[in-house]
This record gives sequence, structure tokens and C-alpha cells, in this order.
Amino acid sequence: MPADLDALMEAAVGGVGGTDRPGQRKMARAVDQAARSGTHLLVQAGTGTGKSLAYLVPAIRHAVETGQPAIVATATLALQAQIVDRDLPRIADALAPILGRRPTYGLVKGRRNYLCLHKIEGGYPDDEDSLLDVGEVDRAAGRIGEEVVRLREWAQETDSGERDELVPGVSERAWRQVSVSAEECLGSKCPMVQECFVERSRAAAKDVDVVVTNHSFMAIDSFEGRQMLPEHDLLVVDEAHELVDRVTSTITDEVTGGMIATAARRCGRMADASTMREAGELLQELLNGVQEGRLLGIPDNLALALTRVRDAARSVQSELKPASPADNDASRQVARAAIDEIFDNCDRILEGRELDVVWVSQDQRRGAILRVAPMSVAMLLRDKVFGDRTVIMTSATLELGGSFDSVAGTLGLRGEGGPQWKGLDVGSPFDYPRQAIAYVASQLPPPGRDGMSTQAMDEIETLVRAAGGRTLGLFSSTRAARAAAEEMRTRFGDDIPVLCQGDDQIRTLVGQFAADPRTCLFGTLTLWQGVDVPGPSCQLVIIDRIPFPRPDDPLASARSQEIARRGGNGFMSVSATHAALRLSQGAGRLVRSSADRGVVAFLDTRMITARYAGFLQKSLPPFWPTTDRALVLKALKRLDETAVDRPAATDVEEVERAAAEAEETTVDAAHDVPTELAPHPDVETETLPAETPQLAVTEQVVEQEPVTERAPVAEQAPVAEAAPAAGGWNAEDDEELRDGIDLGLEPEELADHLDRPLEDVRNRLVQLRIG
Repeated sequence: MPADLDALMEAAVGGVGGTDRPGQRKMARAVDQAARSGTHLLVQAGTGTGKSLAYLVPAIRHAVETGQPAIVATATLALQAQIVDRDLPRIADALAPILGRRPTYGLVKGRRNYLCLHKIEGGYPDDEDSLLDVGEVDRAAGRIGEEVVRLREWAQETDSGERDELVPGVSERAWRQVSVSAEECLGSKCPMVQECFVERSRAAAKDVDVVVTNHSFMAIDSFEGRQMLPEHDLLVVDEAHELVDRVTSTITDEVTGGMIATAARRCGRMADASTMREAGELLQELLNGVQEGRLLGIPDNLALALTRVRDAARSVQSELKPASPADNDASRQVARAAIDEIFDNCDRILEGRELDVVWVSQDQRRGAILRVAPMSVAMLLRDKVFGDRTVIMTSATLELGGSFDSVAGTLGLRGEGGPQWKGLDVGSPFDYPRQAIAYVASQLPPPGRDGMSTQAMDEIETLVRAAGGRTLGLFSSTRAARAAAEEMRTRFGDDIPVLCQGDDQIRTLVGQFAADPRTCLFGTLTLWQGVDVPGPSCQLVIIDRIPFPRPDDPLASARSQEIARRGGNGFMSVSATHAALRLSQGAGRLVRSSADRGVVAFLDTRMITARYAGFLQKSLPPFWPTTDRALVLKALKRLDETAVDRPAATDVEEVERAAAEAEETTVDAAHDVPTELAPHPDVETETLPAETPQLAVTEQVVEQEPVTERAPVAEQAPVAEAAPAAGGWNAEDDEELRDGIDLGLEPEELADHLDRPLEDVRNRLVQLRIG
């Protein structure tokens, strides 16, 4: 008889030292029901819900009942480690008495994450970028040599060969000396296949109840049919808001002259690659003369150079083909993998697939790079990921603008022929309106294109001083983050330390930020999503501007234009949706436990003036909203004065462990209602101009309904209703016009977006000399 889910959850919660949480139980029941019915589920679970336990327990139950493992895919190594090293051991111990056996689990990663014993023993040629030969490392001096010596010694001790178990780690250049890619691997022909760490880990994974992996590995397994993961009928994707970007990155290809030269060198005497090398030099010369950005068509001279490289690579492929499988040694396999990549990537670009976007980007070290990526992975995900198994997608940010439709569209769940799915928001145990304030600095000028204004710098200084440091600054560009950091260092002197992304490794910077409450940390994308610092070290989060994609982003502009061509609103579907997701993630850095208090300060007035403001606001946690600067400064000063600073951590890992445990913080909001940030009875509550999020935790269930348009790109996001601005054009309108033109929108779409006559829009574009 199947084990009772409630009994399993009760045991698991007790096993991890938690308390009963309604949102967690609701999510667990929904996951269990989805696994039984075969209906895909998108479930939004706010910080503090304990969502990993809410999906791991029903996943284990399903695996035990069906005899098939459940797959859990995450975006980050940190979450993988948390699940495998902390959550699953405790849950397994707690569930063993009820299930009659201890549930089993395993971790599966890509081949590059493991030592290759055959390479350690000298069976592979040396990397062309290496400073040392593997056979010479015992005599070599320098950091790389020392690291490789250490790796060889570790290879004699490790049971897993897994890179993440090596502490402290080594540089990427040293690791390449002892690992191989999937394409370079000899597979069953390897003389050390029986001892292979990768083969042993995958064999072990075939017999466990839960297999943990990452988004990219799961995607490759689904798309290429390599069967690296065991057969399964339940997939859980955590950090699901990252899936589309991770998958897109996985299937993005590139070509450079350097790649071609490297591939030619790897051929050695096994094949004549001189023609390909010469063609590669010509290609790089042409690429260096191409303007950075999207290519709407491949120029004739560039197409000719690509064709020469491809055809030469095909010739080299024929020469490298071994006479028999036994003749395919490691050197030949490495060369074949490099040549195959050159051929495939050139051929893909020349093929001009319908959804592929091609662009040129400049890299300071590598020069001009020709890249190709799919405009959308929606249909690929629909067919390959959602096709033959039940999928649970979960994250703290899946519901944007009050609906799951935007995210569901990017995943391929919407549109004609889409599979059945449900959306569920189980809320958060935190009392957001009492724990945090969302402040828009309405007195500031709109953000410009020439860097941050003096008024904005003044606002940052005033806010940080009121908070006594304790500030995480999230900026839309590296330039803005560095400029703000340098300016604040000048203004604060030694009073308030200011760290900036790029000063050191992120891990080290976050550790320093968490350890000293007087410190500020400024940065960009990594910090928007990857910082978990509960407690008084982070009581102010500053967001400099709405994080729209860069106007010259080739994929974003291509997606926007394609949606507009199909009659949708490209700005809302792509730019506003992208911004809403980043804002939700960034604002979510503030409240990581029931004890956290603070302010999220937006320095972009478009958060309350733009016509898409309502959509962005409804994507944020339901903080208490205001534009009252005096009230916010008073609240920050009060928090600074009453903060109980914990002793400074002396070990970065200690800080990271504390941050990881924030997800499982024991929360009972009903009995722990903070009052520090509650609106004072004498203060008139100010409501933002657009509809603000509601306090109540809500549940939304969305049934898939057929629609007539078959769109392989993100569906149009809902747009908040708003009246047009009275009078003439203002600075915000002009900024929206510029953003829209940069994104490739047509005047007709801008007129619809701004709710203005088309002729007015055209006249204004002429006046501004844009478009």
C-alpha cells in the first residue's frame, strides 16, 4: 500500500528540523497529484517555503512506487550541493522507517566535471593552451604546475574524481590537463573504462530513487538522445526561471579563427589541415572588419570564407577517419572532436535555419567571434523536455505581472498543440508588507544614457548613510556599478567600505559583505540572482534602473521583432518580461528569512510612471510601497540603530552555509509579525499610481486553453491598463521611444504601446532625430 504523503512530509519536516508550513504542504500535494495525473505543473514558491523538501518527498514516493527514478535538475552548483549533501541525507533517514528502506540518490554531471584517468596516465595529448606537459609536471615550477601535481596526487585518493570535491579548487587551465569533453572521450574503447569515474557515477545513478543533475546536462540528454540519464517519467526543474537561458546557452555555437587554428594544430601529422588553417585566417580577418551586432544576412565574402573553412574541415574529417575502431587513439579522437565542431558550426551558420540568429561580438582576448543561437527554444522544450514525461517547474519567480503565461510561453506550453499544464502560487511564509518597503525615488530625473546622474549618486549616498552601510547595490551594467562604487568610496572614505564585483571572486566578496554589516557590495547580474545574505548585513537593496535587455542584444531584439511581425507586443513579451524577472529576483535578495527587515530602493521613476509599471510591480514581492523619501530614511536609520549585528564570520564557507540555510529557515508568520516597518498610524499610506501587489497569499490555477496562433516565441505578456499621459511628450515618453527604436519596434507598435496616434509618434521620432 502506498505510503501516505502527509505522513512522509511530517517525518521529513521533522528530519530536517523544520516546522509545518502550509505553502510547503500545498506544494507537496500539487507535485504528488501532477506526478500521478501526468499534468505538467508550474509552481511558484517564495523564499522560506522550503520548496526542495516539497518536491523531493513526493518525488521519492513516486520513485519507490513506480520503480523509476525521479530526475531533479538545478541551475546552480550551490543548489545541487545543498540537495545532495544536506537535504537528501536527512530526508532519506527520516523516510526510511515509513518506506521500509532508505531512499537512494545520486549526482550526475557532465564529463568535464570529472578526472580522466586515461589522461592522467598520459594517454591524451596535452592541451594546446597549457603551460606544461602532463609528463613534466613533477619538474615544473609555477602555479599551474603545482596545481597539476596536486591533481595527480588527488587522483590517487579520490573515490569520485569529481571536481567540486577538491577543496580548495584549481584553475580552469590546470583542470583541462586532467579532464576531457564528451566528444573527446574514447568511450568503451578507452583502456581505463572500467575504472572511469564518469561511467561509475552513471552506472550507480541507474539504480537510485532520485538523480540530481543540472539544466544543461538534462537538456543535452533530452535533445541529443544520448541516454546519459536513466529512463524516467518524472522531471523536477528547480530554479526554472533560468531554464530558457541555460538551454539557449547550451545550444549556442561559435566560430573564430583561433578555434580553427587550434583544431588544425591538433591534427598534427594525422591530416593536412593547412588549407583549413589558411581559410580560418581569412575568416578572422573578415570578421574583424564586421560591425558588432546581429547579421540579418551573411555577407557574400563572409559566406565564401565560411564555405571554404567548412569544405576544408570536411576534407580533414575524411583523413582523420580511422581505418578501424582499434586505430582511434586519444590523439585522433581529440583532433576529430575539434574538426567536427568547426564543420558543424560553419555548416549551421551557412544553413540559415529559420529560427537561428547570427551575430558578431567582440572579445578583448579572442577578437571577433561569429555566434549563432536559436531565437526561441520554446518548441524544442515542448517536444524534447515536456514530450514523454511529467515535468514540475518550480522557482520563486515564475508568475510575472500576476500571471504564469509569460514564462509558460517561453517554455513552449502555450499555443496550439501545447500540453496540459497548471500554474500554482503557494506564496511565501514571510509577511512582506511588514518586513520590507518598496521605495521609488520619484524626485529623480529619468535614467539617461550617459551614466548615472549626480542626483542619483546623491540619493545612493543618502540612502546608504541612513542604513549605516548594509547595502546591496544592483546595477544594470558593469560600468554603472563601478562608477557608483568609485564615487561612493570617495564620498564615504573609510567610514563605509564599498566592495564592487570584479574586485575579487564573487564568493569572497559575498563573504566579506555578510561578515561586516557596515559594508556595501555593488555589482551586476550575478548579484541580482546569486546572493543570499539573511540578517542585518543586507537591509537596503538599491536598483539603479529597470533591467531591460541591452538594445543591441541580438537575441532579445530578434525575438521582439518576430513577435511584432506576428502581431504581438514585442516590447512587453520580451523586454518587459525580462525586466520583470530580473526585478523580482533582485528585490528578492532583501528578505531571506522571517527576521529580515529593510528597503528596496528603485532609482528609476519609470517604475511608477511608465505604462508597463503595473506589470513590473505585480511581478515583485508584495512589499509596502511608497515614494515618501523622509519616511524611508527614518525607517533605515531606525533599523540601523536597532540592528543586532552577529559576530563577524571568520570563514567564507561559514557565511555560505548560513546563507544556504536561509531557504529552510523555520518560519511561523502568524506568531512572528514584525512591526519595525509597519506603516505608522499617523503616516498616510501612499498608493503607487499603478495597481500594487496584494498582501494576501493567493492560489492561481491555470488550465491550458488552445489558441489559434502557433508561435515558437514567448507569448505576449499581459499589459496593465493605464491612461495616456496628459499634455505633450515628457522625458519618460521620449526614453520609451528610444528604447523601442533600439529594440527594433516599428512606429505602429510604438503608437499602440504608448496609446498615441501614429502620426504623433512619427512626428516625435523626427523631432528627436531617431528611428
